[in-house]
Amino acid sequence: MTKHSSGTQDEALDLYIALSRASQWVNAHADRDIRRHGLNRTEFGVLELLYHKGAQPIQQIGSKVLMSSGNITYVVDKLEKKQFVARRTSTEDRRLIYAEITDAGKQFIEEVFPQHADVIGSAVAGLTAEEMKTASQLLKKLGKFAQAGFK
Repeated sequence: MTKHSSGTQDEALDLYIALSRASQWVNAHADRDIRRHGLNRTEFGVLELLYHKGAQPIQQIGSKVLMSSGNITYVVDKLEKKQFVARRTSTEDRRLIYAEITDAGKQFIEEVFPQHADVIGSAVAGLTAEEMKTASQLLKKLGKFAQAGFK
């Protein structure tokens, strides 16, 4: 059995499986809620990003959403068809195209997001508030370590 800096291989594999399963089930709750509103996780993530952070260059959206980006241009096209997002060319650099949330997109997020947050809250309610805080801190620490070691 190989020793790591803080645990055995079996413990590392147990953590990996538990983390994957927990993520899968919490995402299942979130995805089901998002689909009820006619969007997928990537579309919702892009819309939420634009709502909370303002207009973003389309080329940079993929690295900012919490999930795999896929083809952001395609996602922005779909959101534009729903009139939730509009494209705007940068006045400083004509090569830069921004995606920005429309009034209809803002209204949608303002109506849907509080209930979506409740769905996620219910999905993670198996932990106390203190356990959630601890788990969040540990997972951030784990994520930063894994990211730093990814060459």
